[in-house]
Amino acid sequence: MLAAVRELPPESTQQAVGYPSLFLLVALGALVPVVPTGAIVSSAAVVAFHQTAPLSLLFVFLVASFAAFLGDLALYWLGQRGVRSRNGSRWLAALRGRVTPERLAQAQEQLESHQVPVLVLSRLLPAGRIPVMLACLLAGMPLRRFARGDLPACLAWAATYQLIGILGGSLFAEPWQGVVAAVGLTVLVSAVPALWRRLRRPHRGARSQQADRSDHSGNEHA
Repeated sequence: MLAAVRELPPESTQQAVGYPSLFLLVALGALVPVVPTGAIVSSAAVVAFHQTAPLSLLFVFLVASFAAFLGDLALYWLGQRGVRSRNGSRWLAALRGRVTPERLAQAQEQLESHQVPVLVLSRLLPAGRIPVMLACLLAGMPLRRFARGDLPACLAWAATYQLIGILGGSLFAEPWQGVVAAVGLTVLVSAVPALWRRLRRPHRGARSQQADRSDHSGNEHA
């Protein structure tokens, strides 16, 4: 596999196959959140960084952001159909299944005070997009208003992961080395927030138990 990564095809072939593939994978990743779209954009940026065409990086940015935007709109539209239907839909059920009640409550609270900034941050934070999108759906936000907030979010997301790819491409002379570094950095960035939440759960549970004991003790003395 490593040998296949090292032997990259010519630039013309990369561009003819790469841009459509990038669009399809990012759009699919917006609809099916298990696809690692950040790593895909970073890898495409590494390859574009080593190409001689001056607009390669710009094309990667435009294709990735546009695909993410269309994918988000499609998923939101499908979710709206589930909200309006009495029986719901499998898309809305899938969104609910990926969000815990605690994270949904946090997203709803943040959405009430800061709509556009929350949408932007939700795109940048790993696993942050779905809770905020579900909060928007349950709040009855129109598709047009969601699109106005999601557009800068997709632009910021594409730029961030492209910068990760450019960093990986600039550190190594060979494109395949930069791809490996960019994918590793993307996975690390995605794993840190989840690890942080897992580490905080025991502390939250301990504080909650301590508060319950305090309340119980106070009631007994009363």
